[in-house]
Amino acid sequence: MDEQLRLRVQGVNLKIAATHRGGTDEPIVFMHGFGTSKEDYTDITQRHEFTGRAFLAYDAPGCGATECADLGAIDVPFLVDTARAVLDRAGIGRYHLVGHSLGGLTALLLAHREPGRVLSFVNIKGTLAPEDCAPTRHVLSNQEPGEVFTRFMDLVRGGQGYSSGLYAAGLPHKVRRGAVPSIFRSVVELADHGDLLPKFLSLPCPRMYLYGEECASLSYLPLLDANGVELAEIPHSGHLPIYSNPVATWKRIAEFYARTVSQRIPAARRW
Repeated sequence: MDEQLRLRVQGVNLKIAATHRGGTDEPIVFMHGFGTSKEDYTDITQRHEFTGRAFLAYDAPGCGATECADLGAIDVPFLVDTARAVLDRAGIGRYHLVGHSLGGLTALLLAHREPGRVLSFVNIKGTLAPEDCAPTRHVLSNQEPGEVFTRFMDLVRGGQGYSSGLYAAGLPHKVRRGAVPSIFRSVVELADHGDLLPKFLSLPCPRMYLYGEECASLSYLPLLDANGVELAEIPHSGHLPIYSNPVATWKRIAEFYARTVSQRIPAARRW
């Protein structure tokens, strides 16, 4: 079911574009990455492993079909506050998290704020260290003429990674230009000074870090593995495994979900 949620976050009016399915269990909450949208996850309705599973996905402020009255106000803390407001409006108490890239960072900070509400967390190449935001840092520091978003699109178009062309083609249609500089600055600041790795490792719920084979050289993967985080490397993909290899991505998420939450007693939902 598609729905628009009118919210006010940090004094800013929002009209959140969301899609959800009800059920008698704790929902899976999906958070998309920068330049993508809630539709990344709607194939959950086609996956037999998730038949009847409640879920919620929504377009973050500055992205997709969501409307925001002040694009310059959007940074990562704003996105975290928005996520909390969406969950409260939907009447969600405890939930499972899946977040990609910027959505993975947002999900991490949300889970760190209220760890008792998060039952499991699939982090799809979310920012955990300075090395994760090299492209963002590059376009912010580049002194060549042109706005930040234009420089970022040019950088992505010139990339050779899996699904970079598909991703680049969608950027002008899924991102509001006015939101880009403040989001990018916030991501870099948190990557450098936000203690993101310790936050992720300290979460008490089952965690999986999912990434494409092009990202297999990330320096912190052994640390995640040594601290009980399940690693899921998706072949034939990079930063966007849900685009490059959706079958393998959904399969790994479903396997993780089955192992970690299948024994939970369903809790009544209001949807």
